[in-house]
Amino acid sequence: MTNNAGDEPPFQKVALIGLGLIGSSIARSVREVMPGLELRGYDASADVRNRAASLELVDLLAEEVGEAVVGADLVILCIPVGSMADAAGSIAPHLGRGVIVSDVGSAKEPVAKALREALPEALIIPAHPIAGTENSGPEAGFAGLFRGRWCILTPERDADPDAVARLADFWGKLGARVEVMDAARHDLVLAVTSHLPHLIAFTIVGTASHLEAVTEGEVIKYSAGGFRDFTRIAASDPVMWRDIFLANREAVLDMLGRFLGDLSTLEQAIRKGEGDVLFDWFSRTRTIRRAIVYEGQDVAAPDFGRSS
Repeated sequence: MTNNAGDEPPFQKVALIGLGLIGSSIARSVREVMPGLELRGYDASADVRNRAASLELVDLLAEEVGEAVVGADLVILCIPVGSMADAAGSIAPHLGRGVIVSDVGSAKEPVAKALREALPEALIIPAHPIAGTENSGPEAGFAGLFRGRWCILTPERDADPDAVARLADFWGKLGARVEVMDAARHDLVLAVTSHLPHLIAFTIVGTASHLEAVTEGEVIKYSAGGFRDFTRIAASDPVMWRDIFLANREAVLDMLGRFLGDLSTLEQAIRKGEGDVLFDWFSRTRTIRRAIVYEGQDVAAPDFGRSS
C-alpha cells in the first residue's frame, strides 16, 4: 500500500496502552519522526510505569487507563491478545467520538471480534507490525524497530477509508511498509511464517533441556548456530505467545497438521535411505531462503551476520 505521507502528523494525540517492547518502540520512533505529536501512555504494571517514567517515553504517563485515552484521536493497544477484551472494556467509557482504536497483536480475527464487542461505536482498525525481538520491557524498545518491516492492517469491510489511510500514514512515518489484508488471511499466513516456527522452537529447546541431564551440559556447551537461533526465538515473552496460540488456534492447528505430515515424509526418507527425496526437499527450501533475502527480509551475510 502506498502512503502519501506529508509533513503533518496524521494524529495529534496518541495513547499507547502497554509500554513493553512494541509500545516503547512506537514511542521512541514517534519522538524522532513526529516530535509535535502528543504521546500518552499507560501500563497495567506499576513497575513498568515506573521504568517508563525514568525513560521519559511519553508526555503524559497515566496512573489509570482512562486518563491515558481521554482526548486521544488514536489509541493503540500494545498488549497480549488475550488481554484485548478487558482493556477495550476499560477504555470504552473514556473514548471520544471519531477516535481510531488499533492494536499490534499477532492474531487479527479474535482481536477484531473482541474490540468490536467492547467498542461497538469506535473506529476499529486492527494492525500487526511484523517486528520484534526476543527481549521485552520498556528498556528493550528502540526507534528503528519498524523501519523496513511490514505492518499489516486488517480493517473491517465497511471501515472508513480515510481512517485506514491515516493509520497507514502513521505506520509509514515510523518506517514500516504497510499492507492491507483480510483478517482471516493474515491469521493463516502468520500461522505459517511466525506462529508455527515459534512453536517448533519452543519444542526443540524444551527437548534439549530434557537432554541436558543426560549430556551433562554438552548441549549448551556445543550449541551450533541453528540451535542458537531456536533458543533466541524460544526466549520470547511466554505470556504473549501463550495468548497467540490460544487466539489463533484453528490456523495454527491446521499448519501444525501439515507440518507433521511433512515431517513424517522426511522421517520415512531418512529411514529408507531415500537421499533423492531429501535432496529435492532441501533444494526447494534453500530457494525459499534466497527469496527472503531478495525481498529484503534478511541479509545474506555468512552465519546470518553474526560477529562471532
